[in-house]
Amino acid sequence: MKFNTISLAIAGMIATTTAFALDSKEPPKAEPKMQKVLDALASLGGKPIETLTPEEARKQPTATDATMKVMKDEGKAPPKDGVTMKQMSIDGPAGKIPLYVYTPPGSGPFPVVVYFHGGGFVIADTKTYESSVKAIAAGSKAVVVSVEYHQAPEHKFPAAPNDAFAAYQWVLGHAKEINGDASRVAVAGESAGGNLATVVSLMARDKQVKLPVHQLLIYPVVGDDMNTPSYQRNANAKPLNKPMMQWFFKHYGADPKSPYALPGKAASLKGLPPATVITAEIDPLNSEGAMYAERLKKDGVKVDYRQFDGVTHEFFGMGAVVPKAMDAQNFANEGLKKAFAK
Repeated sequence: MKFNTISLAIAGMIATTTAFALDSKEPPKAEPKMQKVLDALASLGGKPIETLTPEEARKQPTATDATMKVMKDEGKAPPKDGVTMKQMSIDGPAGKIPLYVYTPPGSGPFPVVVYFHGGGFVIADTKTYESSVKAIAAGSKAVVVSVEYHQAPEHKFPAAPNDAFAAYQWVLGHAKEINGDASRVAVAGESAGGNLATVVSLMARDKQVKLPVHQLLIYPVVGDDMNTPSYQRNANAKPLNKPMMQWFFKHYGADPKSPYALPGKAASLKGLPPATVITAEIDPLNSEGAMYAERLKKDGVKVDYRQFDGVTHEFFGMGAVVPKAMDAQNFANEGLKKAFAK
């Protein structure tokens, strides 16, 4: 269901999650296809991230590994999307920034999406999120530049947003080199990457740099309030829970008052690009994503918001095995295509 009246939808959702939190500490039940991925993840024997060092955490099985296991068990091959990839690097504030450029089939020049992967600013990489990136490239008919930003704790805040903004500026100035159209550049990201996508939009506004034409925010980290309804309801959820978020914030070392760390702390969101905001029901970040969509709308930003029920954090890239992930990808790509058509 797509909500036409965002405020009413969010109010109802928060009321529901609050009621749920009062009588249960267990997260909602995942729908069957999602549960199959969660079972596969459990079978891979990973240790709780919050008990590990960052180096150890980076070696743990991921939701992507679980998805690939389900694909193998079901005899499914990766989708043939015709997307090609090349690697390059650019100079950034903290040293070289690797970029992975995914190009859809066709002649171009294509619109461009600058994409930032998740992982709490500490773990994961572009490869972990490649299924999301390729789905966006194929579905929105855009070149997707996936940014391998410097991670904490080796490079604490503001290294990640500074890298993200440097990569965005590079794309504006060098789009032709990647068969892209500099007049149609959007930003996108999942989780910590959703944070970086909207932070880049804030930086562009504040520094009077050309704005992205759109921001695609997939279960973004935008605040640090761990008493929201969804944090209460999903404190023990998988693959993301409250202790993990505490661990990520500890290592990120961000200024909790800075909007470039937590965009929900910005005094105003006026003047930001139109946004597509996607949340998952079984996710500690659900409430803050919904409330950020509402704040954008109140500040005059056009927003298309949708919550996907029965699925968890990280579901977006699971289109090969979770139908609701495919629905989310289609919803995201429709928003991008509309922005690129203007």
